[in-house]
Amino acid sequence: MKKVNLVKYITCSLIVSSTLYANQNVTLDEVMVSANKVEESISDVPQSITVITNEELEEKGIKKVFDVVKEVPNMNIRGNTGMGTNLSFRGLNSSMFTNNNPVVIYVDGVPYYDRYDFDPSLVNVEQIEILRGPQGTLYGKDAIGAVINIITKTPENEWRGAIGAEYGNYNYMRTTLNASGALIKDKLFAGINGSFKSDDGWITNHHEGMNKNANKKQDRKTSGFFLYKASDEFLTKLTLTDNYKKNYFIDGFGSDPSLDINSLKRKTAKNVNFDVPTFEKTKVKSQAINLSYEVEKFKIDSTTTHKKFDLDGQYDTDNQANNTNDGLKQFNYTNTDTWTQEIKLTSKNQDIKWISGVYFDKEKREQGPYGAEQLYMGAIYVGDAYSTSNSKTQAIFGQTMIPLGEKFELTLGARYQKIKKEIDAIAKSSWGGISNSDINYNDEKTWNSFLPKVAISYKVNDNLKTFASITKGYMPGGFNYYPSNSSSEDNTFEPQESINYEIGMKYLGENYSINASIFRMNIEDIHVYKQLSGSTIFQTSNAKKAHSQGIEVDGRYYLTNNIELSGAVGFIQAKYDDYDNGTKKFDGNKIEYTPNYTASLGIAYIQEKGLYGRLDIYSRGETTFIDGANSDRMIESNGGITSNIKVGYKVGDWDIYSYITNITNEDYVNSYMSKSGGSWVGFNEPRRFGVGAIYKF
Repeated sequence: MKKVNLVKYITCSLIVSSTLYANQNVTLDEVMVSANKVEESISDVPQSITVITNEELEEKGIKKVFDVVKEVPNMNIRGNTGMGTNLSFRGLNSSMFTNNNPVVIYVDGVPYYDRYDFDPSLVNVEQIEILRGPQGTLYGKDAIGAVINIITKTPENEWRGAIGAEYGNYNYMRTTLNASGALIKDKLFAGINGSFKSDDGWITNHHEGMNKNANKKQDRKTSGFFLYKASDEFLTKLTLTDNYKKNYFIDGFGSDPSLDINSLKRKTAKNVNFDVPTFEKTKVKSQAINLSYEVEKFKIDSTTTHKKFDLDGQYDTDNQANNTNDGLKQFNYTNTDTWTQEIKLTSKNQDIKWISGVYFDKEKREQGPYGAEQLYMGAIYVGDAYSTSNSKTQAIFGQTMIPLGEKFELTLGARYQKIKKEIDAIAKSSWGGISNSDINYNDEKTWNSFLPKVAISYKVNDNLKTFASITKGYMPGGFNYYPSNSSSEDNTFEPQESINYEIGMKYLGENYSINASIFRMNIEDIHVYKQLSGSTIFQTSNAKKAHSQGIEVDGRYYLTNNIELSGAVGFIQAKYDDYDNGTKKFDGNKIEYTPNYTASLGIAYIQEKGLYGRLDIYSRGETTFIDGANSDRMIESNGGITSNIKVGYKVGDWDIYSYITNITNEDYVNSYMSKSGGSWVGFNEPRRFGVGAIYKF
């Protein structure tokens, strides 16, 4: 605890000190973003934004969304848990049976929101903008927490690209390729992107007949595009994506739930013994068509996407062997087919800026078999569910930015949407080979919502701008895929809504910048995931009320032309105000999966050619988890501090580098879930090191 508090102090001190010691050798340029769907300075946008440029992606070795999240204050992501990618932000968590994350990723207008499809390629990225707070008035797929907006590079007439390769411990291998250019000058462009990764993992399975590389991983991401410019005003882009990923086991182990969470160490998880092949295999194929037409006063964009997603998941029931559950497994097989359509109209070259749009999506999800086998009262109990669920969303949204004199700007936005969902499910079960009565569940629900936004910004002077905003956020409701009975009341959960208040400031000096904000969020019907008392069934339900509040600060300071200091810190208090799960009240308890602070600090020596390097330190505070095995009590894991270093040399078109992540091999519990008889414990990554090279052409 003393070590964590020390880093809090150091991080805050360094960020604040960056405002006190100005150096006149370098001048910071305005960072341009498209957060409001119009290109403008980041200081003019009345909300908190984190921007990661292409140069920073390369310098820091950011290769996946997991790495992006570490750069954002109060954002946290759990690793390979056997439940997809689960993200939390400002006290908002993933919704298990809508599969939505509270943060939506956009890649050139294409949304990624499902927790099993939340890791798009970062190859050939120009810039990443993380817009903190609800974004329903600007983006078609409503995001209750934030948007990660990924913008890829625009192709030019001359063919350009890069080839990269890395090799590291645990037999980690990664290759990348991207190339784009003109097939017909100024008219027809094309590009390809690919990344291929494999890793033997750091856990060894000693069970006879099982693959010893327990948590190995395989990942392939490929895409290609054609861009046609019919004229200076009209262009069409077709993007095809084919991704494959297979993660084995979890980045942890099965443990005894009676043990203190802070006594669990990663070194214990390095050697395991389980007897059922455990994996999550995902396949994603998508097609997207972007149409854009612009004239002097406005621009119209249309984005149509189709995505087919397949999940094959199989898991050892208890992640152990040589006990009563030997040979028993859990399973999740899911296929989804999704269509989305977004049309936006945006102003250009007007004093009053505005954007309006409509959004539609249609999703069909077929799930099953979905369930588990386990020993119960001397015989094997098998629970299994099959369901088909359909979802349709219709939304209209808009936002306008109105200047009020030379100092003020007023932002007004709103979104109205209708979401209709239906489900046809059947739950089967047997005990000792004798079938029980099936449970049939059919239901249909429609939710309408209105989501307003009001913000005002004030220009104090050319360097300092302030803002205040009130925004409503929304996450859809849904149905439990594994019905406990045929009752709609017991198997339906309501939408989660929030009212977000935020005030902030942005300062841009000659060689340093600092941004700060304070937020408060009141949440109603927050989605919670729980195990039914006396049952093996898990379900999503609603906690009536909760809140989160905190502060976020980030800054950047150039000590010299080549030495940059950057940092970010977020402190948060997130608690339930009214939550009764049927057996216990959690009023006043912390919201699970939310670290009480996150911090990052980096120092970089930057060179266009020759030697360069950087050191990055990341810190995460104490995090709360629900202990289902012990009367649903809340338990808290200690935080941790990790540091990464990268040193490279640029010569000609080559970039050759080496790196070490988690230099001190710090370990902490990253995820935790328990039920009677067992717990699933996940840890952060151990120390990794390797070498790499990139050739640009």
